[in-house]
Amino acid sequence: MDTTENKPAKLPPVKNGLLPYLTVDGAVKAAEFYKKAFGAEEAHRVPVDESGRTMHIHLYINGSSLMLADAYPEYGHPFKGHEGFAIQLVIDDIDFWWDRAVAAGAEVVMPVELMFWGDRYGQLRDPFGVLWGLNAPAN
Repeated sequence: MDTTENKPAKLPPVKNGLLPYLTVDGAVKAAEFYKKAFGAEEAHRVPVDESGRTMHIHLYINGSSLMLADAYPEYGHPFKGHEGFAIQLVIDDIDFWWDRAVAAGAEVVMPVELMFWGDRYGQLRDPFGVLWGLNAPAN
């Protein structure tokens, strides 16, 4: 009997201790957008089901992990939109990250400005409704 078929695959390591796990309307499309906009690398993906949904995508962005899933209302996980939070990217070259994300289709919510705390900061909204804050030292 071959026991390797029943062994779960070794999953990639999580790269931070507290990480966002987003339910989005179109996890595969969101992952592709995050690759273009934020240079995401795909670490793992559960294959899509017959409806084109996936229950799990693991991305690496800027040295951290981000998890995505499609909504599964039939299992108690409906999509309810994105309000009341932002994903924060702390980066060195805000102009590079900003320009790449805007070119990929992110909407400018708050342009990059020098802030009172001494860093440059701006906010973008991705096509899936998630708000992203980009923060970099002013140097």
